[in-house]
Amino acid sequence: MRARAAGLFVALAVCLALPAHAQPAAVPADAPADALIRFADAHVHLNDPAMQLELMQRWGATHAVVFWGGRSTNESVLDAARGQPGRLIPFASISPERTAYRPAWERDDPALLQHLDALLATGAFKGIGEISATHFPAAGFAETDFSPLGPMMTGIMELARKHKVPVMVHVESTRLDELSAMLLRFPDVPVIWAHGGYTPLFLARRMLQRHANLHYELSARTWPRHPRSPDYTILRDGVAAWPEWLQLIEEMPGRFLVGTDASHRSAASEAMKFSSVQNFLRQLRPPVREQVARGNLLRLVGLAP
Repeated sequence: MRARAAGLFVALAVCLALPAHAQPAAVPADAPADALIRFADAHVHLNDPAMQLELMQRWGATHAVVFWGGRSTNESVLDAARGQPGRLIPFASISPERTAYRPAWERDDPALLQHLDALLATGAFKGIGEISATHFPAAGFAETDFSPLGPMMTGIMELARKHKVPVMVHVESTRLDELSAMLLRFPDVPVIWAHGGYTPLFLARRMLQRHANLHYELSARTWPRHPRSPDYTILRDGVAAWPEWLQLIEEMPGRFLVGTDASHRSAASEAMKFSSVQNFLRQLRPPVREQVARGNLLRLVGLAP
C-alpha cells in the first residue's frame, strides 16, 4: 500500500511539475514556427518525399528516420535521403509484410540476409527497419507472425552487430518472451521497439528495466485515437498524457523516442500526427523533452544533437 501511494504521489508530482506553458492543449495547424518544439522523427514511411519535407518544415522536425512504405522501396528512400543528407536518415528494410520478401521469410532464405548485408555495406543506410516480424492484421496489411528468435530475425541482428547500426522492430506482445530473449542474446545491438509494441504501462516498464539496449518508440502512441484500438494511445482524453506514463518517461528519459508514423496518405492525417507529437512533447519537462525529442535518436544514428 505504501509503495502504491508513493507511486501515485510521484506521478502527481510529475504532472504538477510541468511548467505552465507545457499544460496540454491541441497544437493548431497555424501555430507559429517559433512556438514549435524541434524534434527528430523516429518513424516515417517515405511514400511522398515532397510532402514529408513540407511537413517537417511546417512542424519543426529537424530530422527523420525514413524507410519504405506501400509506395516506395529501399532504393527510392535512399535517393530521397541523398538529396537531404543528414536530415533524412535512411534505414534499410527487408520486412516480411512486403510481398516480395515474405516467401524468403517463410523458407528462412539466407539470400535475403545477403541482400541486406550488401545494402548496409554501402554505408548509406544508418539502420535497419522497420522490420515487422510480428504484426497484427490491419486494413491493407496481412498479418505477419515470425519469431524474434527465428533464423531471419537472428540474421538481421547479427548484421546490425556487424555494421554497428540500430534495428527497428515491430513485435506485438504475443511474442514478448521471445523479444526479451533476443534482446538478451544481442545486448550490444540497439533495438528501437516500434510503438513500444503497444504494451501497457507495466510491461513497458518491465521491458525497459530488463534490457538496457531497448529503446521505446512512441509513434502512434501519442495519437488522440488509434484506428486499430483506442487502448493504444497514452493520452487519457485525446490530449493529456496519463501522469503514470509521464512518470515512467521522467524516470528513464534516455530510453524514449518520438515519431509520427507518417505515411503520406493525406495532408490532414499527417498534420494530425505531427500536431500530436508537438502536444505530447509540451507535456515533458525541458531537460527530459530535449532527450526524448531529439537527443536519444540522434545519438543512436551517430548524429550528435
